[in-house]
Formats: sequence, C-alpha cells, structure tokens
Amino acid sequence: MIVRIIVWIIFLFGGAFLGVWIDLHLFGNIFFNLVFHLFTLPAGIFLLNLVFKISKNTGRTLAKYGREGNIPRMQTNKLVRTGIYAYMRHPMHLGLMLFPVSIALIIGSLSFLIIISPLEILLMIILIKLLEEPEAIKKFGQDYINYMKTVPMFCLKPECIKELLKKY
Repeated sequence: MIVRIIVWIIFLFGGAFLGVWIDLHLFGNIFFNLVFHLFTLPAGIFLLNLVFKISKNTGRTLAKYGREGNIPRMQTNKLVRTGIYAYMRHPMHLGLMLFPVSIALIIGSLSFLIIISPLEILLMIILIKLLEEPEAIKKFGQDYINYMKTVPMFCLKPECIKELLKKY
C-alpha cells in the first residue's frame, strides 16, 4: 500500500514538475497566459471534485460490502459485485486516472495535460493489468476470473457514469 501511495506522489509531483519545466522551455508563452489559466483552472477544480466524489463513493461501497470480520482498514476480503462494481471492475482507478489530468488543468501545464497525463494513465492501466488483477485473482480465485469475463475493467456508458457519481 505504501509503495502505491509513493508511486501516486511521484506521478503527481513528478508530472507537474516535468510538465512545468517543458512548458517553460517549449511553450513559455502559454504557461504565463492568464486567459489559458482562466479556462483550465475551473475545469481542473471541477475534475478534481469528480475525483474525490468517485473515490468517496467507491471507497464507501468497498467498506460496506467488501469487508467481513476484523480486517485492517482499506483492506477487503470479499469480492464486491454490487453498485458500481456491477458495471466495472476498477471504478476507483478510473477516478484516480483523472487525478493527473485535474492537477495539470489546475496548474495550467499544457505539457502535463497533453503529454505526461496520458502517459501516466497508460502506465496506470498497465499496472492494473500486471499487479492489481493478478492480486485479485490470487485473493478471490475463480470468482474473480468469472467476474473478469462478465464485467469490463472500465465502463464509460452513461448508466455507468451515473452509478459512479451517485450519492451513497
């Protein structure tokens, strides 16, 4: 868990630093453009609010249905297939993928937005496939394999987004 948090911090701060550095060296004029920031800042704040709402909703669902007995906080021992987890396997990760994009918009870094954030999102998807899913298969066995066959990793259909943002 600690390693994953460190990776997130590196993604956000490293991406922001690199994005600003690239902006200043390649797109200096846009980084200091007030009009650009007037558009990106509200969009970034809106997106960041969505990230927090998605994290809160998915976290509550996992806490309510994914825990049985006395286990450590933020751990699950039951496969959750209700709520948003009936529509997609990784709704919290979908929300977290928007985190770098929201930070890029808030700081107004064009390079972070169009180069670094997409690369970080791709890396997150790779990490989910290589780390998260094998861990879930190890933890839940054939139940998770069957779940993978019937529920997509992510779902962007309107009913999925509605469920994702629904107040719990």
